[in-house]
Amino acid sequence: MSKTIRVHIVSAESEIWEGEAEMVFASAEQGGMGIAPRHAPLLTRLEPGEVRVRKPGGEEMDFYVSGGILEIQPHLVSILADTAERAADLDEAAAIEAKRRAEEAIANRKGDVDISRAQAQLAEAAARLKLVQKLKKKKS
Repeated sequence: MSKTIRVHIVSAESEIWEGEAEMVFASAEQGGMGIAPRHAPLLTRLEPGEVRVRKPGGEEMDFYVSGGILEIQPHLVSILADTAERAADLDEAAAIEAKRRAEEAIANRKGDVDISRAQAQLAEAAARLKLVQKLKKKKS
């Protein structure tokens, strides 16, 4: 019985990471998920937020995804993200500014399309900021 699962994390721009993992954690539409080797097949949407990969030996890697699709097979996890990046590369100041702009757009409502887009941008900015702050706490 395999103790690892193959993981592919890709965005529209490039492959972000590929390797073996003991466990993968992601924020799906249904809520937080833990994915172990031999998980039942599943296809679901991802929410903006953290994807955490626990590699063999216990080292963990954190990634940010803005949304996308999560496909699980017994020996493979594929994350097809709209936007994805390593959490260590996230810019806290940029996340704060994006959150401020989205909140401002919501406060100055001009139409249903604008408000929907602003709400999506706010969710993404808040998820980025939450991950940045989590990593800062982890380091201290």
